[in-house]
Amino acid sequence: DAPNSSREKSAAISSPTPSSVTNTTNLANSTSSKDENADKDNKHARRPKDQAFTQQRMKSWEPLLDARYVIVTYLIIGIVFLIVGFVVRNKSNAIIELVKVYETHTTDMNGLTSDDGTKNMEKLDPSSNMEFVSGCEIGDNPNFMYKQNTTCTIQFEVPLDRGDLKPPVLVHYQVNNFYQNYRVYQASYDMGQLLGSLKQDAVSAGLCAPLNIVKNDQGEDIKINPCGLIANTLFNDVFTLESVVGPDGQPIEGAVMNETGIAWKSDLEWKYRQPEGFNAEPCSSLEECSCEGPEWSCTEPYQAPDGTYYRYFYPEDNTTQYLYETYPMVVSPIEGVLNEHFVVWMRTAALPNFRKLYGYIDVVIPAGSVLTFKVQANWAVVQSQSAKSLVVSDNYIFGGKNHWMGTMFIVVGGISTILAVFFFVIQMLYPRKLGDKKYLKYKED
Repeated sequence: DAPNSSREKSAAISSPTPSSVTNTTNLANSTSSKDENADKDNKHARRPKDQAFTQQRMKSWEPLLDARYVIVTYLIIGIVFLIVGFVVRNKSNAIIELVKVYETHTTDMNGLTSDDGTKNMEKLDPSSNMEFVSGCEIGDNPNFMYKQNTTCTIQFEVPLDRGDLKPPVLVHYQVNNFYQNYRVYQASYDMGQLLGSLKQDAVSAGLCAPLNIVKNDQGEDIKINPCGLIANTLFNDVFTLESVVGPDGQPIEGAVMNETGIAWKSDLEWKYRQPEGFNAEPCSSLEECSCEGPEWSCTEPYQAPDGTYYRYFYPEDNTTQYLYETYPMVVSPIEGVLNEHFVVWMRTAALPNFRKLYGYIDVVIPAGSVLTFKVQANWAVVQSQSAKSLVVSDNYIFGGKNHWMGTMFIVVGGISTILAVFFFVIQMLYPRKLGDKKYLKYKED
C-alpha cells in the first residue's frame, strides 16, 4: 500500500489540474503582454519589430542555372567587355606620349639599360617616343645646379604623323626604381606638423627619425619641420617651359605651363596647414617691406613671381628649419607646406616606377611643334640607383597612356566568350533535360 500511495501522490503532483493550466496560461499571456507593453514604452528595447525585413520573412528569388541562361549571360558579358576593351585600347594607343630620360643609374628600366648601365636603344619601343638625353646629369651631387645657378635644356618635338596635342597637355616627371611604397618610408611623417602643430610627441619623433633633428654649423640641434623621409626626399628638379614653337616657326600664343591645380583639393583643404603663428603680409613696394622688428622672422622680403613683395613670420625660426629653407628652389616661404609640388609628392606611389604631375599646358599644340624646357637638376639618383625622366602627353577620359585597362577588358571578354561557346557545344552534344519548373514551389511559411 505504501508504494501505491507514493505513486498516486507523484501522479497528483505531475498531473496539473485544469484550473492550474488555465492559471499558468493566463500568467504567461499576462507576462507576454507586459513585455510587449514594456517594449512599446521602452524606446531602447532590442526586440526587432514584427516586420518581414526584421524577422527575415522577405520573399526571395533564386534563379535556376538553366544552360540557356548561362550561355546567354556569358555571351553578353563577353561581347560587352570585348567592345569596351578594344575601344579603350584604341583610345590609349592614340595618346601622344613623349618621354626624355635625362639621368639614369638603374638597370631595371623596362630593359632599356644593361647591367653596366649602358643604354640598349635597340630595345626601345618605337611607339613610346622615349629618348635618352645628355647634359642634365649631376651624379652624386644633390642641388648641384641650384648651387651653381645653371640649367640644362630638354626639347620635345610633336610627331607629324600622330596629330596635335590636345589640352590639357600634361607634364609629368617620371621616377624609376624608387620605392615610396616601402613601409618605413610611408610611415615617416608627422601629421600634426603638417597640420601646423609646433608640438611633437615621442611616437611621431620616432617615426620621423633620423630626419627629425639636424646639427647646424655651431653644433646646435635644429628641428626639421616637416620631418620624416617623405618630406625630406622631395623631388626638387625644377622645370620651366621656355618656349613652344609651332611648325611654322612662330611661338604659340598662350602656351604656358600652369603649376597650380595639380594637387588634390581635399589634400590642400584638410591635410596641410602653415605652422601655428605663421603670418605673411604683402607690401606695395620693396622700400615699405622691412623685416625689422620681432613680429617678422624674415631677413629680407620675398618677391613672388608676379613681382609682389612679402614679409613673413615663422615661429621658433631660430631653432627650426622649415620646408622653404630645405627646398628654396621649389617652395616659397609664403606657400610652405601648401606648395602643390610638395603636396603631390607627399601622396606616395604604390609602385617603384611612377609619375607625378608637375604642370599642364592649356592650349592645343600642333603636330610638328617644338617644346623647350629648362631643367635645373637637383635630385640625385646615384645612391638609390634610380632614373628620372620628363614626360609630355595628352590624355583621355581614363587618364594617360595605359594599355593595361583595355587589355584586361579584352582578356575577361575573351574568357567569357570562350566559356559561352564551350557550354553551347556541351549542351548540343550532351543535352540535359531539366524537370518541369512549373512544379517547383518554395515551401510556404
